[in-house]
Amino acid sequence: MSKPARLIMLSAMYENGGNTTHRMLDGHPELFVYPFESQVGTSLVADYFTSFVPFRYRWPEFPLQGHPAEDYELFYDEEMKVRLRTPSRSKFAHADLQLDEKERKQRFIEIAQQKPRTRGNLVMAFFEATFDTWRNVQRTGQEKYYVGYNPVQAIDTEKILSDLPDAHLVHIVRNPYSGYADTKKRPFPLSLSRYVWTWNILQHMALTFAERYPQRFHLLRFEDIIADPKKTLGNLCAHLGIAWSNTLLYPSWNGQRLQEVYPWGTVRIPTPEANIATLRELSHEERTEIRSLASVMLKHLGYDDL
Repeated sequence: MSKPARLIMLSAMYENGGNTTHRMLDGHPELFVYPFESQVGTSLVADYFTSFVPFRYRWPEFPLQGHPAEDYELFYDEEMKVRLRTPSRSKFAHADLQLDEKERKQRFIEIAQQKPRTRGNLVMAFFEATFDTWRNVQRTGQEKYYVGYNPVQAIDTEKILSDLPDAHLVHIVRNPYSGYADTKKRPFPLSLSRYVWTWNILQHMALTFAERYPQRFHLLRFEDIIADPKKTLGNLCAHLGIAWSNTLLYPSWNGQRLQEVYPWGTVRIPTPEANIATLRELSHEERTEIRSLASVMLKHLGYDDL
């Protein structure tokens, strides 16, 4: 059976619809979609963004010399590793994931040892080993891409596109009002100022990369995805060279339709009505402050009328 040789990485600001889009791509017959967030970052990441976002959401760094067994452990991959190692403590304990981590790690080692030691090859081995050893994954034999999702991954766009010449980045943006309203529901939320400035900078980078790499960097608005998924995701499929599938009309996990996206993301019901209702949870003062801080990006992304 032929295997995908290319990668699609999804990116989004926190609570911007990245998990929802990831789940909507699940079930497409030409995609192997990672079951959870694919947090490929490693603790060796160190640059001027280190204090800006957690290293688990970054493109990984590896030692110049090392063994694949050590490389495997460096991938943060928290959601998958918690589900495999301590399933009763995982928020995905109910997910029917038939995968043995020892088999996955051994397969990763085998794949990595067959190729030159490059960052791109190690990342692709991470995805290939997962789907080679996931026993009950839905397979069609038509898969062309592996699909991962890591929040704010767009920061490392140029590294990804350089490491993997056939890779694509798909960045999702949601209005910062609804995004911040959902962030506030977390146990330890970012402050309004920190959230909005992170949103601003990330969207500035995304707009820049969309112009620099128009064939490989795809910028989608969450609002457009949920209002007209056939048009928005249909256009994405055309750019990726894959066919339309009606599975893109709803979120799923391993091909099984989800009634709500949670716990894969904080967006429970991805509809325009729910999105606006979330925005209205904010106070007038909060909305005014967000508009003040994000005014430039709001205009560029079509949110200045909210």
